[in-house]
Formats: sequence, structure tokens, C-alpha cells
Amino acid sequence: SRPGLFQQASGGTMFLDEIGELALVLQPKLLRALQERKVRPVGGDSEIVFDVRLVTATNRDLEEMVEDKRFREDLYYRINVIHIPLPPLRARGGDVLLLAQHMLKHYAAVFDKKVIGLAAAAAERMITYDWPGNVRELGNCLERAVALARFEEIQVEDLPEKIRSSRHRLSLSGTELPELLALEEIERRHVLRVLEACDGNRTDAAKMLGLDRKTLYRKLLRWGLNEE
Repeated sequence: SRPGLFQQASGGTMFLDEIGELALVLQPKLLRALQERKVRPVGGDSEIVFDVRLVTATNRDLEEMVEDKRFREDLYYRINVIHIPLPPLRARGGDVLLLAQHMLKHYAAVFDKKVIGLAAAAAERMITYDWPGNVRELGNCLERAVALARFEEIQVEDLPEKIRSSRHRLSLSGTELPELLALEEIERRHVLRVLEACDGNRTDAAKMLGLDRKTLYRKLLRWGLNEE
């Protein structure tokens, strides 16, 4: 028989997304596996021991679901050892472009296209959009954009209409963005944010930005930020 997911993940980490959607009838099976750290494969005669670090995620209120008897209390306490609340993407405006650059690299490989970054106008739209669907919506947006892209940079016209027409205000690095912001300033702030994330390492920052080091240096020189 084929090895199950717990077998395949043994010795590593298993990520279960949307744990709140797990049917009540399946919850006892997951709980038993986590408590006993062993499973019996379908069609197997013996149980197999596994060692897995489990990470789960949900956009549901599991405490409320426990109260409503829609999620098992014992399973809730079994998986809720360390709880890390993640703010919605709209509250992390400075992270949008960092996540976008990572996703662009992934989808460029998937579609075998040379897409290296966002045009400044596209970056502005993405920063000012409020992302009600959070990271999933961002991923869907960029998958579509890369599929449609005709140039090495994602253009405004590659984005969904609701993002192209976005004029919401969001905070970037603790600063309120005005409704109309110079594209050069959008790019400058993005570059500085990436440099900060890379602890000032220009080689790493250039890779994350999809630029060669000389191009990054010229931009910093233009902005008066060329000191090592």
C-alpha cells in the first residue's frame, strides 16, 4: 500500500490548512493519530509509528466552533499548543510587495516565463488594495498576472479590474500613503523595505527585487542612498 501523509511527513513538518473545515466525523481519527503518534494504513495489518511536527491554519474562530459543538474541544486543545495570530494582509501593507516578489518567482517558474518584478504603477495598485481574500487572493492575482504577462514586469493591465481601480488607503512601514503617490516614491519605499528585510545586504536585496546589483546601486545613487 502507498504510504500515508503521516508516514511521508515523518521526521518533518506537516501543514494542515483550514483545519476548521475538517468534518466532525474525521476529527476523532486525527485526534487519535496525534495522541498515539501511530496510524494504520488503509489495507494494512499493522500500525506505523510516526514523528511529525504539526502546523495548522484556519480563518475560523475555533473557540466559537467548540462552543457550538462544531469542533471537538479535545482536538482543539491538542493542536492549540502555540497560537500565532496573523493580522489580515490589509494591516500589513509593507508585506504585500515582499510576498508578491516571492510569488512572482514561483509562478514565473510554473509558467516558464521571464517575469522579474512589478512595474511601479502595478506596485502602487497592489499596495493600495485592501485584499479581503488575504494571501490566497494575492496568490490568485499574481498567478493570473504572470499567465497574462507580455513583459518582464507585471503591468497594471495584467491585474484584475478591482485591483486596477483600487484607491484605498493603506499604511506602508507605519506611514499613511496619500491617495496619489509618485511612482518613483513607491519604488523607493519598496526598495528600502527590501533592503531592511535583507539587513542591508545589497546582493540579497537585488535578488529579491529581481535586479542585478549594478541596477540596484544606480537606483540608490539616484536617491542619494549610495553609502555602503
